[in-house]
Formats: sequence, structure tokens, C-alpha cells
Amino acid sequence: MVTSNEFSHELKISELGGQMRSIHLSADPVSRAALAKRFDLAALESLDADVTITTVGTDIVATGQLTAKLDQICVATREPVPVNISEKISIRFIPEPHVDEEAEFELAAEDCDVMFHDGQLIDLGEAVAQSLGLAIDPYPRSSDADVLLKAAGVKGEDESGPFGVLASLKEKLAKK
Repeated sequence: MVTSNEFSHELKISELGGQMRSIHLSADPVSRAALAKRFDLAALESLDADVTITTVGTDIVATGQLTAKLDQICVATREPVPVNISEKISIRFIPEPHVDEEAEFELAAEDCDVMFHDGQLIDLGEAVAQSLGLAIDPYPRSSDADVLLKAAGVKGEDESGPFGVLASLKEKLAKK
């Protein structure tokens, strides 16, 4: 099976054999560059994962740790923000369900770290890549961001929250 995932590491389910297996994944420069583009990063210097695979019936459970060094672009200053990520991962690969396309269903919290498999393969690399995507701060800020935002008139959380509003009312009343 040919995939288009940037960091694909496919495992044949038939070769897992129900035994615990430890796997180390490390993204090469080409994969890191493609993942940096996918996640809109300035750079992805490293991406590694140490994962233990176990089989539970038709499910495959992957647990372990991912680490990454990356640079994001600050939302305010547009400067690179260096970030080190160390994140525990726990993913359950389950057989693709056969559902009525018209049926509605809800996901519980424990369903959020679930990926589907076709009974033949799982893509552990894609699971690690998606875990990285979830661990990335969607609004990175450099150390100068708060100063720049304040100068532009953007209120911080402490000023715009309910206590900030009360404080500004107190200031207005004190001036009268």
C-alpha cells in the first residue's frame, strides 16, 4: 500500500502476532520538512517517538512518548518561537466500523485517541504526526508579543475577563 503521509511507518497487523513490541521512530529531514509545511511551522528540527505496541483482540494499542524540537511563528511579532515538546501518547487502533452514512453518532472523551485500521495495516508514523499536531500551541507567542499587543491596544486576559472589567469600572468610578 502506497501512502502520501509525510511520516508514514506502516505495520502489518498480521506480523504483530499479539506480542508486545517496542518501536523507535525518528523523522528524517524530508519528513520533517513536509510535516513543518503541514503544521505551518518555521522549522521542525527533530521528531522522535518511542512506542510500545500491544494487541488486544482486534485492537492495537500504541503507548509511549514523542519528543520534538520546532520553531513556530509568533502570532504577534512574526518572529520564530523555539519550542520543545515532550508528550505522552496513547492511541487505540480499532477496526474501521461499518456504519450507515445517514446515522448520527457522538464521540466520548475516550474515543478521541482512536484511529481506524483496515484489518491489514496501521500507520504508526501518521499517528505520531497527528499527536504532534495536537501538541502544538495554536497561538505561539514570543517574549516580545505581550508588549507589542499592548501597544497595539489589544487587551490581555487579565484585562478582558470579568475581574478586568470590574477593575476598569473601579478606575472609572475613582476618577469621578
